[in-house]
Amino acid sequence: MKTIGLIGGMSWVSTAHYYEILNREAERLRGGLHSAEVIVHSVDFAPVEAMQRANDWDGIGRELAGVARSLEAQGAGLIALTTNTMHICAPQIAAAVKVPFIHIAAPTADALIADGIETVALLGTRYTMEMPFYRAEIERRGLRVLVPDVGITNLNGIIYEELVHNIVRESSRAIYIEAIARLASRGAQAVILGCTEIDLLVDDSISPIPTYDTTDLHAKAIYATALAS
Repeated sequence: MKTIGLIGGMSWVSTAHYYEILNREAERLRGGLHSAEVIVHSVDFAPVEAMQRANDWDGIGRELAGVARSLEAQGAGLIALTTNTMHICAPQIAAAVKVPFIHIAAPTADALIADGIETVALLGTRYTMEMPFYRAEIERRGLRVLVPDVGITNLNGIIYEELVHNIVRESSRAIYIEAIARLASRGAQAVILGCTEIDLLVDDSISPIPTYDTTDLHAKAIYATALAS
């Protein structure tokens, strides 16, 4: 199988979750003592977040493209980015390498379509919810995407002030459940957990509509692609 190159650290919490899922997939699909062949480059999130606030997406894209080239040079046969928000830089990253880049929205859209979902809610950072880069990937597959009409700043704050530090609060969980319920009342049949940390708060057991965990879907698609190569 191909060696997987992961661009991580945004946040370390979700990157660790990716690593766990990849290795559980190796055990499930190959058995025995198999584990995933992975090279992880975990960046320092603080300067990346500062560049986000400054809207320096080109600068971040250059940095992450350099990381992708480094992973390829180390022998990675495919590249993946362990964050939804930073897929705004996906075109720069994909263009920087010769090996495949596995986009996080693709397996999510595949799962939604397979389940017959037509209208889906999207939760994530304010960048993911407000900017078109992520929604466009879902909508071009024929799905209708809804985002919250209120409370985006509050939802964003929970991600950056709590979840990226692995802090889980029941009060924050309630805020997310309320946001999902409002989206369901507007016609959402399911919800994309479009930030790789939201699964710390929400899953199918407490959500009023089905959840689609991008971390789980993406990591499993990454391993399947590496294994099939």
